[in-house]
Amino acid sequence: METHPYFSRRNVVIVLACFACMLWGSAYPAIKSGYALFAIAADDIPTKMVFAGYRFVIAGVLLLLMAVATRRPIFDLSWHKLRQITALGLTQTAVQYVFFYIGLAYTTGVKGSIMNATGTFFSVLLAHFIYKNDRLSWNKAIGCLVGFVGVMVVNFDKSLLDFQFTLLGEGFVVIAAFILSAASIYGKKVSQDMDSIVLTGYQLALGGVVLVLAGYLFGGVLTGFTWKSSALLFYLALMSSVAFGLWTILLKYNRVGMVTIFNFLIPVFGALLSAAFLGESILEWKNMLALVLVCSGIFLVTKESRGT
Repeated sequence: METHPYFSRRNVVIVLACFACMLWGSAYPAIKSGYALFAIAADDIPTKMVFAGYRFVIAGVLLLLMAVATRRPIFDLSWHKLRQITALGLTQTAVQYVFFYIGLAYTTGVKGSIMNATGTFFSVLLAHFIYKNDRLSWNKAIGCLVGFVGVMVVNFDKSLLDFQFTLLGEGFVVIAAFILSAASIYGKKVSQDMDSIVLTGYQLALGGVVLVLAGYLFGGVLTGFTWKSSALLFYLALMSSVAFGLWTILLKYNRVGMVTIFNFLIPVFGALLSAAFLGESILEWKNMLALVLVCSGIFLVTKESRGT
């Protein structure tokens, strides 16, 4: 029986990667809405850590329950695997999201989502030096350069005379993007010897526990639980479990460069959803130009993947 062209492996990868990026893009307005619903001040870093921790603990538990429901072994863990899970949980979830949540508090959802696209450049560059079958080509190099220009454009004011970039805001979002890129490549290696759903569930839960404990240790307290704020928190957890689960599976069976380039779509979804739900401006010429450049970067890099 012939495989229908619409269900080819490449098309399935594209659809799943786009869906995961759409979920991650929705995190920007959702997190900023969560700050408002839980009355978390911009400088209240410990409470932000507790907020993020609850999200990832719930997400990890959801994935582990899914693993049990699908009869995946979740307790078949050696000390070596536990060390790998711990390293991944601390970096990909705990440390990365400390920078991400702080950064997002000091910038807009539109701008933060576009800045986060720098993670794609880091992934492509790191993959070039780590994997022999994932080298940097002219298409990838030009695509990354075009996308990077888009990220730069969004940081200028309307007159192009003032470059608006702060360490606590845009800087921390970029640092978070780098940490996620490096951790994702390490996660690809770990996932070769471990079920992707189990791995993602444990690392999210472990990273979440670290965030909650650290947040409470430094005086953070999450209050203001209502049906609306609780529903938002559950959505963030569900979004994380699905997006991270899909991403881990995609990285396990595909080249890093082919998958991570779709990170360019996160700012597109993030900007559109932030404009829709937060009332932020996306119609400024610099935002529109940045999104066009970012999308052009996607096309240039994925153009090569179609022939491989």
